[in-house]
Amino acid sequence: MTKPVALFAGLCTLDLVQSVERMPSANEKITALGQTVAAGGPATNAAVAFSFLGGDATLVSAVGAHSLAAGVRADLAGHGVRLVDLAAGAPVPPAMSTIMVTRGSGDRAVVSVNAAGRSLSPPAGLAALVEASQAVHLDGHHPALALAAARLARERGRLTLLDGGSWKPGTAELLPYIDVAVASADFRPPGTRTPEEVLADLRAAGVPWAAVSRGPEPVLWRAPGEGDRVRSCPVPPVEVVDTLGAGDILHGALAFALCRALAAPGRSFERGTVAGQADRLTPDGFAAALAFAVAVASASCASFGTRAWTQAGPAAVAPS
Repeated sequence: MTKPVALFAGLCTLDLVQSVERMPSANEKITALGQTVAAGGPATNAAVAFSFLGGDATLVSAVGAHSLAAGVRADLAGHGVRLVDLAAGAPVPPAMSTIMVTRGSGDRAVVSVNAAGRSLSPPAGLAALVEASQAVHLDGHHPALALAAARLARERGRLTLLDGGSWKPGTAELLPYIDVAVASADFRPPGTRTPEEVLADLRAAGVPWAAVSRGPEPVLWRAPGEGDRVRSCPVPPVEVVDTLGAGDILHGALAFALCRALAAPGRSFERGTVAGQADRLTPDGFAAALAFAVAVASASCASFGTRAWTQAGPAAVAPS
């Protein structure tokens, strides 16, 4: 079977994650129970998950030449993710995220600048990167980059996937180019309140395959051509240690499962021309890919941080 290949475009941060007994009060100092440091951001964590499962992942983002960027580069290289750095040579620190995770519940508090203050122009070689990929995954954090990648993917018939973590400037312009969108419970297009309304809004915007994740509750999703039918995908129970990055991991695993299906005759997709890949995705094929991704994301919640879950190997977290 052809090795899955995907391009990930979006946010890359340096994450400092600390485990705490409880969240501190104002002006209070507490001692962390543990800590970990890794590259972070939705597209970044998705790329790591994709690579871990056996795919070929390339990340287009901004890291820079600051000394702190060395940790980001080392983490990505250690997890097999190829980096195209649109801030190469820039002396400013990479975007930083400070995260506290409460032991026992897995609840978290996050402080980050995300993509604020950085406007990324698409690289000259973006078309070639898209051409070499089966799928293009976007998190929308760098709108100009995301839109350029999505347009190129649509022109070349590559599958486009959106991590809808939240409604952002530029999301409305991006949606007509998206084939598969998985939104979080925090994703709220203007005028929507419920997951069902979000799914309807995504369909109206031209997204054929859409889902809404809701933590431990079943993922709700819709397929094209099924009217208002809303299907659900159960989330396997797990003893939660940390939910940080679970949504990102779900996206990386879903991209992997769909790309794997693209290369497998007789499954969700057929071999042949890349044009219209999304049209050849069946409800059963999408359901299987989503169930695979949800299982991997659920398994990742049983360990602290965004990388410890990979230590047991793909067979321990990925259903066959």
